[in-house]
Amino acid sequence: MKGNTIARVAASAVALTVLATGCASERGGSAAVPGATGDGGATAAADSGAKEMFGTLESPCGKGDAKGATEQGVTDTTITIGYGDDRGFPKAPGLSKEMGDAVSTMIKWCNAQGGINGRQIKGNQYDAAYMQAATVMQKACKQDFMLVGQGFAMDESAEQYRVGCNLPTVAGFTVGPNAAMGPMKFESVPYPVDYFNVAPLRLAAKQFPDFAAGMDLITSTSPAVTAGSKKIESALKSIDITPKKCGVQLNAEGDPSYVPFAEKFKSCGVKALWTSKSPDPAAFSLLESLDRVGAHPTLVFEATWYSSAVAKWNTQGVGDNIHAGLIFQPFENADKVPAVKKYLDLVNADGGKVALLGMQATSAFLLWATAARDCGSDLTRQCMVNKLSQVHEWTGGGLHAPTDPGGNKPATCALMVKLTGSTYKQVAPANVGEFECGEDNLLKTDPSTWGTKLDEDRMATTFLTPNVIKPQV
Repeated sequence: MKGNTIARVAASAVALTVLATGCASERGGSAAVPGATGDGGATAAADSGAKEMFGTLESPCGKGDAKGATEQGVTDTTITIGYGDDRGFPKAPGLSKEMGDAVSTMIKWCNAQGGINGRQIKGNQYDAAYMQAATVMQKACKQDFMLVGQGFAMDESAEQYRVGCNLPTVAGFTVGPNAAMGPMKFESVPYPVDYFNVAPLRLAAKQFPDFAAGMDLITSTSPAVTAGSKKIESALKSIDITPKKCGVQLNAEGDPSYVPFAEKFKSCGVKALWTSKSPDPAAFSLLESLDRVGAHPTLVFEATWYSSAVAKWNTQGVGDNIHAGLIFQPFENADKVPAVKKYLDLVNADGGKVALLGMQATSAFLLWATAARDCGSDLTRQCMVNKLSQVHEWTGGGLHAPTDPGGNKPATCALMVKLTGSTYKQVAPANVGEFECGEDNLLKTDPSTWGTKLDEDRMATTFLTPNVIKPQV
């Protein structure tokens, strides 16, 4: 998942942080299941009359007699949606490719069942290539009914166009504060600027006494990591944990040696470390240096550390003390969680890339499709905004902990995985597939960290116009 750090100070910095720490990590899944088909068995299920399921969710797709050219992108027979990622970014080829792959697969899966009430789904796939989000949005404004399951790192630059053309979205993720709090915007896994899920921190404190008594943060000169660390510090304070403040701050551009930092943590008596920094060569070098100087703190990191890159790096076992808090079910739980297995079966059979952000996009598609089904023939943007605003508990069929898309509020749950060698395993709660939850895990954040001004409806006011589509009860 990506443990969503709130670096809302600059769109580019925020983007890299959320992509590194937001709602999903890049951790890959298992191999394709023998006998899996491109439609995940949807055609066979339809032919037999059995109800097609996605985990615990009855499929919102199927035959029907919906009619009417009700809106841009909607005809008697088709619904045109936009989706995509930043896969063409030269500095990080394939960036978030798993998101576009997931939506492409889900469109095929849904159409094999008959579409939405009989209307087939057409998808316009976009590559924002990191810097082209505004251009992509202007194209989508001219041809799509909605955007679904997309993840554009520089969405903040595109938000004024989306709002200006009244294009609703069920986003895979959002990054910029105005995008995260924009009108006509829904997410299966919201990460608003004004609320924070403290469940991973509480779970760490419960699991490791040293975390509460002797922890510190690995910070960086990166504005994104700095802002994320400040938010974590505020959350820690709310649960009566005070970092040791050892004074270690990595250079965002890299450092000649990480041994001095490791020595500083050791002499400071650190027993546990947390970081909003993504796994990269600098972070790996610091962990290797900690091992070299004989310091072995418990490592409780953001969800981005649930990653195939981390697993591949850990050949010497230096990272065997890494733990990550997730709100998504890890792929290792696929045998216990039908929705995870379903996602892996479908995307692997379609030749796509599997990763937690892919599950996040899948959940977004299912949320969109459920609302579209319920609109029936009256498939308008107004109906979609109405229906989506009424969804206050969503798990994507079991892909993740319950969230509140209609209220734009995050989960109040977490589970923890531990890395040993190249393998992750859930270690808390003890029962595999379960989350530890609590309403008191939902904390209000300091308005100074929001990065935008919100109105009484918790909508960003920056691009707000009187003409935006608001829910009508």
